[in-house]
Amino acid sequence: MNSTWYTVGDVMTHAVVAVGRDADFREIAETLQQWQVSAVPVLAGDGRVIGVVSEADLLTAQDREPETYRGMTAGAMMTAPAVTVHPDSPIAEAGRSMARMHLKRLPVVDAEDCLVGIVSRGDLLKVHLREDGELAGQVRFELIAALHPADASGLHVTAEEGRITLSGTLPDKATAALLEHLVKGVPGVVDAEVRLGVPA
Repeated sequence: MNSTWYTVGDVMTHAVVAVGRDADFREIAETLQQWQVSAVPVLAGDGRVIGVVSEADLLTAQDREPETYRGMTAGAMMTAPAVTVHPDSPIAEAGRSMARMHLKRLPVVDAEDCLVGIVSRGDLLKVHLREDGELAGQVRFELIAALHPADASGLHVTAEEGRITLSGTLPDKATAALLEHLVKGVPGVVDAEVRLGVPA
């Protein structure tokens, strides 16, 4: 079971379509249409991501170079450098990058900037669509990680349509408040009801 802070590697798509620097206008357009994507990473010969070429880049080239755009290559049309993310980056970091740059997806690269996957807005939302059983298991995992095992053993977690109910007993009220905050921070939790008693 992974920790609350899901990484890009947990949700990314591993099978990725990409083009080389020398791919021409038609090849790029056909690739976008065939795979029904709006942009593709552009790779150097060694697999490093050197840019991204999108439908918008193609339309801009067509508009600016009406006589010669068909002969233009990905290297000439791409947006560079590409905004990328690493597999071990938190999904929140990828989401912020997409929002800030108005992007729908990001290439995922390794330490050498070689392409290993792609992550989209939809991928980042997957953690919010988990089954209740899986979600309750994730919350239990987080509670065990945050508490002494003896304290965690007295807690009960149930989930219904993303709403978590946490019941049981804890040593003190301060711990109960911290746990409520922790539970509400688990991706996929819609709301949390905490019914924790404190021994007299």
